[in-house]
Amino acid sequence: MDRRFTPPRSTEGVAVRAFRRRPLQIFLATLFAAAVLTPATGQAAPTAVNPYERGPAPTNASIEAPQGAFATATVTVPASAARGFGGGTIYYPTSTSEGTFGAVAISPGFTATQSSVAWLGPRLASQGFVIITIDTLSRYDSPASRGDQLLAALDYLTTTSSVRSRIDASRLGAMGHSMGGGGSLEAAKDRPALQAIVPLAGYNTTKNWSQVSVPTLVVGAESDTVAPVSSHSEPFYTSLPATLDKAYLELNNASHSAPTSPNTTVAKYSISWLKRFVDDDTRYEQFICPGPGASTTVEEYRSTCPF
Repeated sequence: MDRRFTPPRSTEGVAVRAFRRRPLQIFLATLFAAAVLTPATGQAAPTAVNPYERGPAPTNASIEAPQGAFATATVTVPASAARGFGGGTIYYPTSTSEGTFGAVAISPGFTATQSSVAWLGPRLASQGFVIITIDTLSRYDSPASRGDQLLAALDYLTTTSSVRSRIDASRLGAMGHSMGGGGSLEAAKDRPALQAIVPLAGYNTTKNWSQVSVPTLVVGAESDTVAPVSSHSEPFYTSLPATLDKAYLELNNASHSAPTSPNTTVAKYSISWLKRFVDDDTRYEQFICPGPGASTTVEEYRSTCPF
């Protein structure tokens, strides 16, 4: 397929984006560290690192590995305890030595249960996130309903769950497969405070998402006949604002179900996107900007890089 990369935006647009994500906290932390003098030497203290960084510096090997740097545990959320969604499973890092973590809710697609996205739970959590994979109230729920349920699951995580003290409620994201992916777009539309979304082979009858202001990684599958990229993932991506931090990753020769089982490409770029925008961790920008070229696993990549 003959496609072109989206050209970078102007330096003015880059500057606007650079200060849009939690500017005050990071700016003040950096300013303070740069201004304070050490008593022993009278030299300026080193500039503070991003306070949201979690885990060691990433490598290709580390983000492609099935297990990240953090040991994880799980908590079952029975449907009877859930409000506004159908229950689920929480995956979380067992260590709290590095502080709180960002959190991400993940929805399955039409007729599916959380088992279809369960592989993402431990994989993402072991990289330094609290993850909840959800069951929906009905297997036939629309993308709009799934978006509401993703937000309800995030609210449960941050206010009610047994791991709420491990979560930074200002650093939240959403993902989903198929109608769950369409649901993540709905969630971003309804809650602009989200830090990142990743629709996987997303399905939604709405094609225009120009109102979304949340950094978005759209993942499509070249051979998807359920949600063909030409009528779903590609229109989703192109309708997002040109000023938005966004990327489009198309899996080479992949079907609609590709994201429902362990997939190194899906994991690698989902981790990188979430780290970059939920954790403001620029160490991961190297993997998504300029991003991958065409390969045996990637058909196409476009983005509004530089972020």
